[in-house]
Amino acid sequence: MLDLNELPFGRMPGITAEVGGGLAQAAAVCLESQGHAQGVALSVRGDRQGSHQVYWPQVTPQAQRSWDEQDTTEQGAAGVAALLAQEEIGYVVVARANRGDGFDYWLGTQTDEVVPYEAKMEVSGIRNGGESDIARRVREKIAQMARPDTPVAPNLPAYAVVIEFSRPVAEIRETKP
Repeated sequence: MLDLNELPFGRMPGITAEVGGGLAQAAAVCLESQGHAQGVALSVRGDRQGSHQVYWPQVTPQAQRSWDEQDTTEQGAAGVAALLAQEEIGYVVVARANRGDGFDYWLGTQTDEVVPYEAKMEVSGIRNGGESDIARRVREKIAQMARPDTPVAPNLPAYAVVIEFSRPVAEIRETKP
């Protein structure tokens, strides 16, 4: 089960309660815009296989008016990916990467005092797309993390996570150094 209602609790070192609330709300708007009901099955494929029932906060008319389609899709995908990183990969989001690093989030295991950077994750969202759109986006994200002009942490595993909301499906691809 993926419960987007958990994101606003700030339990991941790299996602505050406030940011988590926005990510959860964006994902909820995306899922409901595609006609999904609470508990919809999100298919996971790629280097991980499975399915998760997804639950989210209530979407109000105000929430719908608060987001444009592009930002909602990007932020909603980030929220879903953060939960998938924990459930499928075994890491939590420990920090937001800097713009230009070639990926979105640092992943790691959470300890009491030290939060090590153990992997990186690039996320992409598609509101409503076909199989070719998902495959293209996965290729783009893997290539983006491998570009020589973004050599941040080249020896760490990297994950490309693409969330497509209309089906819904998550494709996870790992690249190793």
